[in-house]
Amino acid sequence: MQRRLMLAGATLALATVATAAPVLAQDYPSRPIQMIVPWGAGGGTDAVGRVFASLLQENLGVPVNVVNRTGGSGVVGHSAIANAEPDGYTIGVMTIEIDMMHWQGLTDLTYENFDVLALVNADPGGLMVSADSEYQDAAALLEAIRSEPKGTFKGSGTGQGGIWHLGLAGWLMSEGLPPDQVTWVPSEGAAPGITDMVAGGVDIVPSSLAEGRAMIEADRVVPLASMSEERQEAFPDVPTVMEATGTDYTHAVWRAIAAPDGLPEEVHDRLESAIKAAYESEEYQTFMQDRGFGLRWAGSEEATEIVAADDESLGAVMKEAGLAAE
Repeated sequence: MQRRLMLAGATLALATVATAAPVLAQDYPSRPIQMIVPWGAGGGTDAVGRVFASLLQENLGVPVNVVNRTGGSGVVGHSAIANAEPDGYTIGVMTIEIDMMHWQGLTDLTYENFDVLALVNADPGGLMVSADSEYQDAAALLEAIRSEPKGTFKGSGTGQGGIWHLGLAGWLMSEGLPPDQVTWVPSEGAAPGITDMVAGGVDIVPSSLAEGRAMIEADRVVPLASMSEERQEAFPDVPTVMEATGTDYTHAVWRAIAAPDGLPEEVHDRLESAIKAAYESEEYQTFMQDRGFGLRWAGSEEATEIVAADDESLGAVMKEAGLAAE
């Protein structure tokens, strides 16, 4: 009799657990949500995270609190998102570095540890030279790079193995050149790289055109091509790489909103819907345009495909360039 009571109690407990999850999902959200930003306060990713937190808070009706978890070249923050309970109360801003860190041997974490909810921003790379460069179109620049000895030209715009270094290496590979045909000069970012280029220290900066906009508008930098599928709205006179050299090459940095893998379907759908509403809001559109950030929407399924494709392509470039861990 006692054994039957114990079995009945266990069955009831399991049934309670089984029915509790959908009920909790239906009540979501019922308490504050944490938005993790893997990069420091004041940067572009932080800005995107904070405007999204504000807009999601309005839509979901609960506080959405931004927490900056920095360190390890993005590993600390991305790990904090991936390792959280998959209940919808911890989300975060995933950046393209998730497709680089594991190839560099910094972590075993990949995009597969996340539920990618949506892509909300993408900034294509570009080819920029100083205004006094003798190469004023991408085809002429490419021909010179091809004909001169390896290392004659120098590029900059991020650290060694950083995203814009990979963008340049990938472009060279797409043109049938070795990834180190242009020597990379590490810098703390696009701004110092562009400054060095204008001063004559390097020849090319392949960062986003948005990062060079001030110098472009001051007629000190010339954008030769955009690493995008179509011309950028902010730079309508700048041809794509395909238009400029005939090679179908694209490269962009992006930001996505993500959660730990394993979200209940109802929670996933509620978050994706709220993120889409925030993206389409006039406030977000104006915010991004005013700061020169590229607007790009992709829902969960498409966003996951984009992240997966970039993981594969960046890994191939890093291996070829000797930038991947053994």
